[in-house]
Amino acid sequence: MQARVKGARVPQAVAEASAVPGRVKSHRVVLGLDPSLRGTGYGLIRREGRQWIAVAFGEVICPRNWERSRCLVRIAQTMRDIVGRHAPTICVVEGLFFAQNHQTAMILGEARGAALASIAEAGLEVIEIAPRKVKQAIVGYGGAQKHAVAKMVQRMLRLSETPTPDAADGLALALTHALQGQGPGIGVGKTI
Repeated sequence: MQARVKGARVPQAVAEASAVPGRVKSHRVVLGLDPSLRGTGYGLIRREGRQWIAVAFGEVICPRNWERSRCLVRIAQTMRDIVGRHAPTICVVEGLFFAQNHQTAMILGEARGAALASIAEAGLEVIEIAPRKVKQAIVGYGGAQKHAVAKMVQRMLRLSETPTPDAADGLALALTHALQGQGPGIGVGKTI
C-alpha cells in the first residue's frame, strides 16, 4: 500500500505471485459499489465452486438533514467496516456519468471519493464499469430500468427477496466483473 501511495506501481507479476502465468487473476470475494451521498449501494459476492453467492448487500443511508461532511464520514467508515469484515480482493465501482447539473456531479464525486479512498487505503484493486455495460451484462439491454436489474440480480444469486435498487446495483457491478469473459461484451471495465 505504501508503494501505491508514493505513486509506484507494483508490477503485476509481483502482485500476482501465486497466479498461474497467462491467466487472469481470480477473485473469490468481489465488492460492487454504487456511490451516492444519500444512498450508497454495495454488494459482496463470493465464489463457491462454480457459482457466486451473495455474502452481504445493502445501502449506506444518510438522512437529508445531515451535512455532506457527516455523510462522507459515514460512507468512508462503512466501507472500511465492510472491507475489514468480508476481506474482498477487488472493488468494482460504477463509472461516472456526465450530469447536466454540475452541483449534483460534484456531490456524487465527493461520495465516490470518500468510498474509494477507504477502499484504496485497504489496498484493493479498483475496477470501473460504465452503468450501460453493467445493465447489458446482467439484463441483456444497456438501457434497462433499475427494477429489471434488481429482479435479474435476485434470480442470478437466488435471493429470497428483491434487493433495493441501490443494493442491486452494487451486486450487479460485482456480478458483471465475476462473469467477465463468460459472454460477449461482459466485464468491460478499466482499472482506476
